[in-house]
Amino acid sequence: MSLDGFVADKNGQLDFFTSLTPDQNKYSDQDQLKFLETIDTIVLGRKTYELFVQFWPTATTDQEVIADRLNEIKKVVFSNTISDAPWGKWNRAQIISGEAADAIRTLKELQGKDMVLWGSISLAQSLMKENLIDEYHIQISPVLTGGGRPLFQNNTDFKNLHLKDVRKYNTGTVFLNYANP
Repeated sequence: MSLDGFVADKNGQLDFFTSLTPDQNKYSDQDQLKFLETIDTIVLGRKTYELFVQFWPTATTDQEVIADRLNEIKKVVFSNTISDAPWGKWNRAQIISGEAADAIRTLKELQGKDMVLWGSISLAQSLMKENLIDEYHIQISPVLTGGGRPLFQNNTDFKNLHLKDVRKYNTGTVFLNYANP
């Protein structure tokens, strides 16, 4: 997210977040790799799935240290428009259509590790309204976009969160982890 609170710039782009080189990202990537050991499901909306599937299924650990771990984790894609979600040589993603909040409630009741919702801002915002986000993991990039798409909408209810972790990286990026009590 940009310092001024946007997850995409005025043109809907993420360039401010994705322009870092692997060397610049090495410390946050190591943290991501540790984090991936705590989850067994990656939740994506259709648009984020379409972005991810263009890169991740063919990525190697030489390119991205998290590639193999990310690719082997079960993926769930929320979409009312696609019926199949291949993931290269890896297992296909599960498609869930219909009401996301009900499906997430069901997934949260299953035994296993945690889930992560990556990208998928519309989906995230709908789950926030239903109070289904247990933790927020936010990386603040040291850029000002001057506008764009906010993570938190104006109609988000007031909520006190509990700070669990803060990390500062050599790129100026700051990682914040807040729990939703």
